[in-house]
Amino acid sequence: MNKFFIVFCVFTNLSFAQKYHSFWTDADSLNKKRLIGSSVAIGTTYIGSIISLQQVWYKESFQKDFHLFNDGSNWLQMDKAGHVFTGYHLSSVLSGNFRWNGIESQKSNLIGSAIGFSYLTSLEVMDGFSKDWGFSWWDMASNFGGAALFVGQEYAFSKQIFIPKFSFHTTKYAPIRPEVLGSNFAEQLLKDYNGQTYWLSFSPGNLGLKSVPKWLCLSFGYSADEKLVGNAEVYQNYNSKREFLFSLDIDLNELNIKNDFWKKVLKQVNVIKIPLPAIYIRGSKFGVFPIYF
Repeated sequence: MNKFFIVFCVFTNLSFAQKYHSFWTDADSLNKKRLIGSSVAIGTTYIGSIISLQQVWYKESFQKDFHLFNDGSNWLQMDKAGHVFTGYHLSSVLSGNFRWNGIESQKSNLIGSAIGFSYLTSLEVMDGFSKDWGFSWWDMASNFGGAALFVGQEYAFSKQIFIPKFSFHTTKYAPIRPEVLGSNFAEQLLKDYNGQTYWLSFSPGNLGLKSVPKWLCLSFGYSADEKLVGNAEVYQNYNSKREFLFSLDIDLNELNIKNDFWKKVLKQVNVIKIPLPAIYIRGSKFGVFPIYF
């Protein structure tokens, strides 16, 4: 996840700042001033962040030869879940930005998703010139899957029913390998896959079950436990295991909020899974968390 999560936050904050300045009102027709302003802002962020990442993230590991890297089995595919999450929400943020400019919905979805996928592809190409990583087709497929999940739902339902979400809690594993899993909370948030959980939340009420309110969701999560090395299942006395979870969740977009400003704020927060009790399956173990972050 790491740098891709940072990128998502940058573009989200950019979108928030632009819409807040205009009181979050979507244009009824094409607003050329907004379109020019936001296009310049997105382009500047796109190019500026690429240059910054090249200087800060890739400078020490840059090499002349482009190469591939097969990391499909690493980290129990937790990093691939992070790519899907980022691809989805980056598409959502950018598509919403173009709708704010007054561009028709289907065109906004395609333009926003294309720009988001193009940007993530640029990062994958940079990985291809890094001696520490490499160009990963698995990453590319995951990025595309996230964008496709967003666009596909817009075409199928004209709304987002299946929403990827994220939650995090600190673990006892990060102090064992702080150089890999993080030495402080911010680093662990980005690096410790044992504490990260990726969720897919949906409401049966949005699928025709009228007895269930549309804000009440079922949520299925995926995480890892005792995972301390990317390409090895065992490290010292720790044996990595996949973790599957089931919980309830709240779709903040479906709450009956009248104030447009707070409605838009909740839309930004809706990427985070609400902490609630959860059932888990971890290897052969089955149990319940009274509250799960």
